[in-house]
Amino acid sequence: MILGLLLALNLFPSIQVSENKILVKQSPMLVVNNNAVNLSCKYTYNLFSKEFRASLYKGADSAVEVCVVSGNYSHQLQFQFQSKTGFNCDGKLGNETVTFYLWNLFVNQTDIYFCKIEVMYPPPYIDNEKSNGTIIHVKDNRLCPAHQTPESSKPFWALVVVDGILALYSLLVTVALFTCWKFIQRELNLRNKDEELYCLYGNVNTYEGIGM
Repeated sequence: MILGLLLALNLFPSIQVSENKILVKQSPMLVVNNNAVNLSCKYTYNLFSKEFRASLYKGADSAVEVCVVSGNYSHQLQFQFQSKTGFNCDGKLGNETVTFYLWNLFVNQTDIYFCKIEVMYPPPYIDNEKSNGTIIHVKDNRLCPAHQTPESSKPFWALVVVDGILALYSLLVTVALFTCWKFIQRELNLRNKDEELYCLYGNVNTYEGIGM
């Protein structure tokens, strides 16, 4: 997409200055890393005491009006930047410069943007030749999973060792208890057999005594 925009950028003709046109200069490309950008448009025209309109357009055909401001420098009023196309925009007007501030930009808003300066009053109407534009490249801010470093893996291996020791201890305790239980069962079985034999021989002796 960026390559196509660069080709489109180079296809626009060079700006010719004439009496009825305003010369506008823009940065060729801006890279957006934090979803916000300032785009400055420098123009060669004295707008004082004139009613003017400054706007920013998106797309090679300037189909989308991104942000606009209008007013008159001689009135000393607060200029209001606004967008009717869903962009978050603000700006600042200076001496032969208008700066558009855009924020909350998305990756799919990467495109070429054009500044337009118009003198609305007094006549005659004057605007700028189409400038070369500015490619605004909005980068994806989604974080990639960080690679685990040897330092960060040390606590993990320490936990593995501790868990292994506890598991071994639990196994040994279980084996010892099972061994004791088997020993006790064997002792109980032997004792029961001894008692059964004792009772059997005791009964036999009793019967022999009676027979005599």
